[in-house]
Amino acid sequence: MDPIVLAALISGVVCIIVGFVVGFFYRKKIGEREIGSAEMQAKRILEDGIKAAETKKKEALLEAKEEILKTKNEFELELKERRNELTRQERRTAAKEEALDKKTEALEKKDEALQKKLKEAEELNAEIEKLKAEQFETLQKVAGYTAEEAMQMLVDQLQDEIVHEKAKKIAEMEEQFKEEADEKAKDIIALAIQRCATDHASEITVSVVPLPSEEMKGRIIGREGRNIRTIETLTGVDLIIDDTPEAITVSSFDPVRREVARLAIEKLISDGRIHPTRIEEMVEKARREVDASIKQAGERATYDVGIHGLNPELVKLLGRLKYRTSYGQNVLAHSVEVALLSGIIADEMGVDSTVAKRAGLLHDIGKALTQEVEGSHVQLGVEVARKFKESKEIINAIEAHHGDVEAQSVTALIIQAADAISAARPGARRENLENYIKRLTKLEEIANEFEGVEKSYAIQAGREIRIMVKPDVVDDDHMTLIARDIVKKIENDLEYPGQIKVHIIRESRAIDYAK
Repeated sequence: MDPIVLAALISGVVCIIVGFVVGFFYRKKIGEREIGSAEMQAKRILEDGIKAAETKKKEALLEAKEEILKTKNEFELELKERRNELTRQERRTAAKEEALDKKTEALEKKDEALQKKLKEAEELNAEIEKLKAEQFETLQKVAGYTAEEAMQMLVDQLQDEIVHEKAKKIAEMEEQFKEEADEKAKDIIALAIQRCATDHASEITVSVVPLPSEEMKGRIIGREGRNIRTIETLTGVDLIIDDTPEAITVSSFDPVRREVARLAIEKLISDGRIHPTRIEEMVEKARREVDASIKQAGERATYDVGIHGLNPELVKLLGRLKYRTSYGQNVLAHSVEVALLSGIIADEMGVDSTVAKRAGLLHDIGKALTQEVEGSHVQLGVEVARKFKESKEIINAIEAHHGDVEAQSVTALIIQAADAISAARPGARRENLENYIKRLTKLEEIANEFEGVEKSYAIQAGREIRIMVKPDVVDDDHMTLIARDIVKKIENDLEYPGQIKVHIIRESRAIDYAK
């Protein structure tokens, strides 16, 4: 290698090394100067922070002292006020104690005065008792009565006064209750009757079948009476063929059998072929028609009343009532009328009208079975209602509608009223003359049983009884009590339609003769 180049190369390396060393020391010096500056700045910041902390500490101490001073002043002020209040309370307490002492002293003085007056009163009372005893002895001597006799006289007088007041009070209360109850009942019943006006038809136990000619009687009788025997055997009725022109009579206590026989005979007459086989066919056909009519009548009754959901067997039993009468009144028409009346009355009284109408429609359902099963129509109706799962309220209404058992609901009482209204309407029923006479006789007998009754007369077809009492035995006060007792006796012992007015008359007469 060329020495010049080598020298130049060495010289360059030396320069680089020298430059590096010089730069290193220069940077070191600059770094030391910067570190020193940073340390001085950090020391200054630290000193400033210490000074600020000291300042804050002094300010906090000052504020704390001020707060403590303020709290102390407030506490001293409140303590002063409480001391003042306590002082005032002590003054008031002392004043009250002083007043109480004065009152106690006054009460003691009054008590002393009262004790003195009480002692004087006792002495006076003893003197009065002594004077009373002396007067009592004097009174006994003057009046001629002992103490027991005088007491008995006073008791008798008091008893008479009590009877008078009792009769007067009962009369006033009865009059008031009657006025209010009669007014309300009249309004409800009048409204019910106005809104429910059904027709009444009387039926008997025979039906008359018209014939086209007299020759038809012989054909109905048949050879050796075989046709008439067949009809009577199949239908269970009696055919009465007499001298009545162009007519035969069908007689039976069962209206359904009578209706079947009537229809069958009419069909035989219309057909013209009358022999045992044809009779069997026509009787069966008539029986089906009557069953259909019964079903339709039951359905029509439920529709007219507005009752739904009845068991089909109950509907059929209702339909059978179409051919049943009671005192000449059609039972189905009566049941429908009772149902409608019950619904109207229930609406006016705020009771469930649906239940009332259902009970009214079913109240005589037992009459559909009375000709087939032993027992009263009430018992049979209750059994039927239980069999078909009717409610307890409806069963009780059926059982209580003639008063056999106690009514347990308002519905049962409504059914009783509606049943009486329907039965008592003019023309609704006819009464056997013998039963009518017995009822009037029994009514007079009930009145004559009471002490003091002189005569009694049943008038207005048994709707009123006039009773003459002995004036020397029954006074005016006892008349009210006797009237009430007679009413109760009639209600318990007698069956009657509608109501009976009990009219008591007491008459005093003085008779003398001028000579």
